[in-house]
Amino acid sequence: MFFARIFALFCLLTAAALASPLVAVDVGHGLADRGATSARGRSEFDFNRDFAVELAANLRQRDVAVREVNFAGHIGSLMARPKAAVGSDFFISIHHDSISEAWLLNWEWAGQTQSYTEVKRGYGIFVSANNPDLATSLRCASAIGAVLRRAGFVPTPWHARKHAPADAENGVWYYDNLVVLYRTTLPAVLFEVGVIKHRDEELELLDPERQARMADAVATGISACLYVK
Repeated sequence: MFFARIFALFCLLTAAALASPLVAVDVGHGLADRGATSARGRSEFDFNRDFAVELAANLRQRDVAVREVNFAGHIGSLMARPKAAVGSDFFISIHHDSISEAWLLNWEWAGQTQSYTEVKRGYGIFVSANNPDLATSLRCASAIGAVLRRAGFVPTPWHARKHAPADAENGVWYYDNLVVLYRTTLPAVLFEVGVIKHRDEELELLDPERQARMADAVATGISACLYVK
């Protein structure tokens, strides 16, 4: 009986060790608050959802389980997002970047006046020093950024104007008061995929092949971080 219990415990521990990590993928903004508007008038939420779907598929291909948060766009509360992720091993919130009005220019697109920028483009990754597991958040953020850079993607240096560097080389910055990063029990990052106010980058962000390559890089970084501790 004693050895049977020991064997059962061993099996449970082995199964736990081999269990796939669970990543909560959050789609930033939603149907009520659609976030920023791109240079051609498309909502940030639509960009966020498209990339989140691609990222979730890439994670699952690596045997990483995914908890979809706000994919339908109905979660309006920032506090509700980390609550929906409870029980996961890692939380990543997907966003696309804009820029302050001082740096915007106007142009005509499809018969409407839209705004754009020429001075900011590239991805950015944020962590909070107030996150309960900052060490893992930083490790995963740097892993994501490093793989993105190796895949040819370039982080924006723009965030150095307002944020302290966490790993500037890989595009990681501190943003301590982001609710989804510090009001959680999980290691967490917020990923700005690119700048949708930049006209050229907007077209790149809409390209399915590029989306797939970038999602593959982010999924590789996350899985490397979670599987190798």
